[in-house]
Amino acid sequence: MADLNRGNRPLSPHLQIYRPQLTSVLSIFHRMTGVGLTLGVVLLVWWLIAAATSPGYFAVVDGLLTSWLGYLVLLGLTWALAYHMLNGIRHLVWDLGYGFEMQTAERSGIAVVIGSGVLSVLLWLVA
Repeated sequence: MADLNRGNRPLSPHLQIYRPQLTSVLSIFHRMTGVGLTLGVVLLVWWLIAAATSPGYFAVVDGLLTSWLGYLVLLGLTWALAYHMLNGIRHLVWDLGYGFEMQTAERSGIAVVIGSGVLSVLLWLVA
């Protein structure tokens, strides 16, 4: 039977009083980078279709992707790929049962953020 006395129970914390934790913010970024990488694959497919269609169409798409805005998008996608990969490794370690202590979880989260930035810069320097 449904509880009819709902007014006496405490409600869940509202977003205005809830303080986000590092792990929850990084989880949200993991989902966002997954969506961003999906959009990046759409750009890659568009570029490949343009390359297979005609030299003129390829020049237009390639020109867009090699413009300053295109480079900015590609840099963001590089960071998203590095972050998503490193955070995925972090989750794999969690799946093995390690790193659940609060201090370890926060340190590994900070390492993922810093590592993804360093990896992105290194990838752009090599390329």
